[in-house]
Amino acid sequence: QVQLAESGGGLVQPGGSLRLSCAASGLTLHYVVTGWFRQAPGKEREGVSCISLTDGPPYYAPSVKGRFTASRDNAKNTMYLQMNALKPEDTAVYFCAAARPGSGYGCRPSEFGSWGQGTQVTVSS
Repeated sequence: QVQLAESGGGLVQPGGSLRLSCAASGLTLHYVVTGWFRQAPGKEREGVSCISLTDGPPYYAPSVKGRFTASRDNAKNTMYLQMNALKPEDTAVYFCAAARPGSGYGCRPSEFGSWGQGTQVTVSS
């Protein structure tokens, strides 16, 4: 059974930083496209960043590019999202996800079949 366990959310002031972690069991992250998504109240879930099978340069949504860094530690089977220079508009529930075999390259939620439980990130003074 695939499980993705997230940690690291919380409350931070504008301009601050947070690091999200997502530990996987039941699948090897290196063999699938992995992604981070977020969903703010009243909005659709959106792709924040995705990493391909080849561990090439991650995709970033334009709204987070230059501020967020996604990575994977294949030895620990864990993925990370380092978030810097956080803004109030980054406030959302953040989810890690693993794509269905052969998909995920569009970084769209519909391509991902395994999801973490979500962690709240609140950016506020």
